[in-house]
Amino acid sequence: MDNKSAYDSNIYDAHIVNVLPYYNEYSNQIIDMVQTMCPEKPKWLDTGCGTGTLAAKALEVLHDVEFTLSDPSNDMLNLAKKKLGNAEVRYVNLSSDELDYDNEFDVVTAVQCHHYYDAEGREKAVRNIYRALNESGLFITFENIRMATDSSDEIMMKRWIRFLKEHGNSPQDVQMHIDRRGVETHPITVEEHIELLKKCGFRSVNVLWASYLQAGFWAIK
Repeated sequence: MDNKSAYDSNIYDAHIVNVLPYYNEYSNQIIDMVQTMCPEKPKWLDTGCGTGTLAAKALEVLHDVEFTLSDPSNDMLNLAKKKLGNAEVRYVNLSSDELDYDNEFDVVTAVQCHHYYDAEGREKAVRNIYRALNESGLFITFENIRMATDSSDEIMMKRWIRFLKEHGNSPQDVQMHIDRRGVETHPITVEEHIELLKKCGFRSVNVLWASYLQAGFWAIK
């Protein structure tokens, strides 16, 4: 599976909350940051938009936002179109490493979509996002992470596995998530996230939120 082949776009929304602890909190944190930094008519690109959940929640609060939703999966984009109905949203069938915008957006978000990349692909994706932002633009990303040491990572894996089991995932599904990590998905540490964002040119890089094996970061161009 890669970022072009969605897990199962038809059940994604119902299932993701049983895989990622506090998944709904990601949107709350992102929307609050955008309200704080870009309160008036922001141009917002959500790359790896999935089924459009973040945009749907944001449009309930920020009525003047101008959204572009990008995803490499046509199935996901079709569900986003259905979810958002008549909202004036631009849809683009591209992944982050394929984006080609220059100084166009006030906000770019990337939620749970860059962990499929190897180091080279992830850096290309982040550089594309940097280029797509206006000066002083805001980038927010939430991603799977690794802990700073193997022993700490093992502890947090045990915690996540318990969460998966307690939220209805079958033994086969739990094993699938374990087997994918480091093979199909490539989580990096908080420190590596911060280093990469700085390397790509962001002048202010900060941790927004963290729990279990996921973390959010915000950065200013």
